[in-house]
Amino acid sequence: MTRPANAVAAGTLAFLGAFVALAEWSSADTTATAAACATTVLATGAGMAINDYFDRDIDRINDPDRPIPRGAVSPRLALWFSLALFGGAVALALLLPPLAIAIAGVNLVALVSYTKLFKGTPGLGNALVSYLVGSALVFGGAAVGAATASLVLAALAALSTFAREVIKDVEDIAGDREEGLTTLPIAIGERRALVVATVALGVAILASPVPYLRETFGVAYLAVVVPADAVMGYAAYRGFDDPTAGQSVLKYGMFLAVAAFIVGRVAVIV
Repeated sequence: MTRPANAVAAGTLAFLGAFVALAEWSSADTTATAAACATTVLATGAGMAINDYFDRDIDRINDPDRPIPRGAVSPRLALWFSLALFGGAVALALLLPPLAIAIAGVNLVALVSYTKLFKGTPGLGNALVSYLVGSALVFGGAAVGAATASLVLAALAALSTFAREVIKDVEDIAGDREEGLTTLPIAIGERRALVVATVALGVAILASPVPYLRETFGVAYLAVVVPADAVMGYAAYRGFDDPTAGQSVLKYGMFLAVAAFIVGRVAVIV
């Protein structure tokens, strides 16, 4: 239920937010970064679990192999498990500076309310998930007292996430329609929704050289981000014919883009 790969990826973004922000590390920075990463991993896992709880009827159509629909976990146990993870995230977040605590508080509320309040609103649910992904970078920076250092990276992550979320909505349109949700593909049509996703991804690709142009990263960053852009562009193309394949390819492109951020930062330090 926690989607470990997604939870760890979110924790990696929090680490990257701190990593980009600092030129030198102290023991306090290391502790704060570890707390921020663990908070993000626990909160993401909790959000995934509670989303499974709220989406259990939809998942019987869209994804019957999920733990609740296939009977591996009861809805009540899933709910309590999610609450336990949220509790751990809150406890760790309270160790961080005030701005990081504020970001964590907003994000925890967003994670809990996503399915019931935002998921079925055209574009808004996608935007909320995109914000959560981008804010993980800012959260990591805030944990070490430098929240603004990763704003450009956060914007790029949010745009590519928005595109993937829209493509996923196209993939899940049957179950969402059955449950009465009004996602973006249901509201404006599948092809138009895919065009919106492609535009968002195109903006992210066009903006990806900005960290290099601002001299945040050097040539090493470009050497990795250009292939990432190519993978994401191909994902947008595939999404028109096969949304499932498109969003899967886009996920790999996003992981490669994260690698570009890491390589770019390491090269600067070295």
